[in-house]
Amino acid sequence: MRINKTILIGLIFIFLAGIIFATDIFNPIIRPITYLFLMGSSKGKDIMFFGLLGLFMILSQMIKKDIDTTKYLKISIVIGSVLLILGIVLEIVFRLQMGIGLNTVFCSMSNTMSSTSILHTHLLKAIFGALLSQIMGPFIQSGINTGVGLYQYVPSFGFLVILLVPILFATLVLAIQKRPWFTNLLMAFFSSCLIIGAIDGGLFATPSYVGILGLYLVYRNGYYLNYIVGTVLKDKQLLEDNELIQPPYRNVGLSEKRYLFNRFLIWFVVIVMIILRFTVALAGAEPDYYTVEIADIADNVDFGDIPIEKISNDIYHVDSSYNEMELINDLKVPLNNSCEYYTVSWNAYSYLE
Repeated sequence: MRINKTILIGLIFIFLAGIIFATDIFNPIIRPITYLFLMGSSKGKDIMFFGLLGLFMILSQMIKKDIDTTKYLKISIVIGSVLLILGIVLEIVFRLQMGIGLNTVFCSMSNTMSSTSILHTHLLKAIFGALLSQIMGPFIQSGINTGVGLYQYVPSFGFLVILLVPILFATLVLAIQKRPWFTNLLMAFFSSCLIIGAIDGGLFATPSYVGILGLYLVYRNGYYLNYIVGTVLKDKQLLEDNELIQPPYRNVGLSEKRYLFNRFLIWFVVIVMIILRFTVALAGAEPDYYTVEIADIADNVDFGDIPIEKISNDIYHVDSSYNEMELINDLKVPLNNSCEYYTVSWNAYSYLE
């Protein structure tokens, strides 16, 4: 494999991931950017993103023989979609087994606090985190939450679901081969977001949306994206490489209506997924107060300034004016080593205030 500009850029991204792992020097610059598409970016997500981005760019130059990259891109979109859906199914099964509400955030207090919900699942992250902890546990910094506290609660079929991640990675590597540099970069970016979203967030997470919809955008409109960028930048090499890939859909015998349907279906899917995300969040919200259920709570826990009211032995109510994320994080302080887990009902309206 000959070293070229794409491989060099990939190596730079991997080197950047290593710097982020070792130090926080670039956090003020990187975090505000990655926050936009990684849904509350963290040190762990930043490391994964730049590491995967670099790896995809390097591996995109790996195979020189002719392969049907469009076929593997379609396969990747299907596998990615199935993986995201199964992640939510896994979350639902877990809640049915535990006897807890679907519209709650579950917070395990084993080891460090780890949370999960249907809107942002971390169950697959727990499996990945447990494996990572076995391999390089002493080197994982305290600022990186591996989600291992949830590992004991993961339903057994979750270990089959996680196997789709390496399969997805392999098909994405095949799909990214022999593409013009612009769609090569786009696919490396979208592929990294998709894998991160599948592991950390699930179907309703921002990186999942960016990843799966971005890959679909390249699948349907990759030729035109290369053509536009090549024309604007006057990049002759990009335009020449673009003519070597599969021709645009208008040229493969489609009717005008079918052609327009294929071109604009992506935007319809985007709108539907956004509406679904907000519908689930708002339909499951409990706007009058938060219901907090605490399992095996210790005696005489001091909740400090949290406006919490005890309803029964393990059920509490908190004023709805409290921000949901702040409440979840504030509860972990008094409940540290004082309970097995706690759940907090959703209140999406608290983010609108």
